[in-house]
Amino acid sequence: MEVTEIRLRLRDEEKLKAFASVTFDDCFVVRDLKVIDGTNGLFVAMPSRRMPDGTFKDVAHPLNNETRKMIEEKVLAKYREELEAQGAPAGGTATPERAEIEEPAGPEEVSEEKGAEIEEPAGPEEVSEEKGIEE
Repeated sequence: MEVTEIRLRLRDEEKLKAFASVTFDDCFVVRDLKVIDGTNGLFVAMPSRRMPDGTFKDVAHPLNNETRKMIEEKVLAKYREELEAQGAPAGGTATPERAEIEEPAGPEEVSEEKGAEIEEPAGPEEVSEEKGIEE
């Protein structure tokens, strides 16, 4: 599986730095990954939904740590590249004012973005427990 395209929509918010859409093998896209500036630096959160009890569940996520790391490395590299192209420092603490990197969002993207809640992603051990993966 290969990441063949990454599109970013930069944000000017304290923690949320960008939304990302990642295309795999030119045939499958995952939208609404988030680039978050957390207490330990930048990380990528998978798309998630708020459940009725207030918790969040990932809508899509890697099933192993190797894939999670590969996606995160590529998304963060693209994020830093876009910041440098905009003339901002690539450290993750400053972004240009709501610079749009891709075409304007379609109606489905606008409706999905309105609830941009931020949650720390599940750790590798939590992902493994969720899917019953033995490491």
